[in-house]
Amino acid sequence: MLLDGTLIVIAYLLGSLSSAVITSRLLGLPDPRTQGSGNPGATNVLRIGGKKAAAVTLFGDLSKGLLAIALGRAVGAGDNVLAMMGLAAFLGHLYPLFFGFKGGKGVATGLGVLLGIAWPVGLAALATWLVVAALTRYSSLSALCAAILTPLYTSWLTDSPSFLYLTIALSLLLVWRHRTNIHNLVNGTEGKIGGKSR
Repeated sequence: MLLDGTLIVIAYLLGSLSSAVITSRLLGLPDPRTQGSGNPGATNVLRIGGKKAAAVTLFGDLSKGLLAIALGRAVGAGDNVLAMMGLAAFLGHLYPLFFGFKGGKGVATGLGVLLGIAWPVGLAALATWLVVAALTRYSSLSALCAAILTPLYTSWLTDSPSFLYLTIALSLLLVWRHRTNIHNLVNGTEGKIGGKSR
């Protein structure tokens, strides 16, 4: 139990490392929490810092979700603990201890978690995001579609109830974190990928 609790805390701390803020500071860019959409994520960093900064941010956010699960697997954690570690890493990104609990929306970190727990589910979610993004150029809509479909992918591609419960929780949190984007999409004011935030 002590090991399980320690692993979950470590996963949360990994998630609390805001790649967007750290990358922006290292590259001398404005704080993404105060520029553009105000969201410390890869899409907003793309708007304010360009493709290189966005790619580094994306890699960092994805890696911390994947690393949390890889750590759990390395010490033989079961599905229940892995699921809790994945949720902890995700919550760390949303509410980072090191950055005043003001985090991003969790898309890349969630993808990293999915790739760690069941890579076919992660790839299916990524494919959904890419298809919707190619058709609409809305990052938020792409994330919402992927989030809604991910529990279905999990039920089809895995036999783990713990992973299914995890993906349901991640999906609900992602939709909640995108509530402003949903409002903007409905009103036609949502910024597109590569465009300026309105």
